[in-house]
Parts: sequence; structure tokens; C-alpha cells
Amino acid sequence: MGKIPKGDAKKGAKIFKMKCAQCHTVEAGGAHKQGPNLHKLFGRVAGTADGFSYTTANITSGITWNDDHLFKYLENPKKYIPGTKMVFAGLKKKKDRASLIA
Repeated sequence: MGKIPKGDAKKGAKIFKMKCAQCHTVEAGGAHKQGPNLHKLFGRVAGTADGFSYTTANITSGITWNDDHLFKYLENPKKYIPGTKMVFAGLKKKKDRASLIA
């Protein structure tokens, strides 16, 4: 995969609030919403957050989340994991994805 551009964490926090917070939480012990809590996402095997009902596609994806997987996933979730129930269309701009990951 190509190199991930340098992201801006402050911009990423704004993107999260605008595009992600409706469906996800990030704090330790945060509730699942329409999507799972994302606390300690990196290093987690896809489809394994306790208490969240994942699709078979997520559970069997074989993905362990890291920068590279998340960068590509956020571009087009339904293309990266066909069958996922994530309704988010994705972030087409590389810099926005990098900032969200930062």
C-alpha cells in the first residue's frame, strides 16, 4: 500500500465529531452505538469488540486493525469489507483519512 500522508490530529478530531461520533464512541468503557466503541481499536481483530453484533463479513475478514488497514477501510468501507453493515460512504481525501487516524 502507498504511504499514508501526515495527518493533523486536531483536524481529525473535528472530522470524527462531524462524521463518526453519531455512530461511534472512543472513550474507555464507552457504549456501542450503531457502530462499536473504537477505544483501543489498533491491534484489535475486526469483529471482536465484546457486546457488539457484527456481520459475518467483519468477523471473517481476517483484519487486525492498524494504520494501513484503517486508512484503506475509511476510503470505502463497503468495498474494503464487502457485507459490512457500516453505512458510512467513506472519506475520499487521503489527508482527511490520515488526519482521522492521527
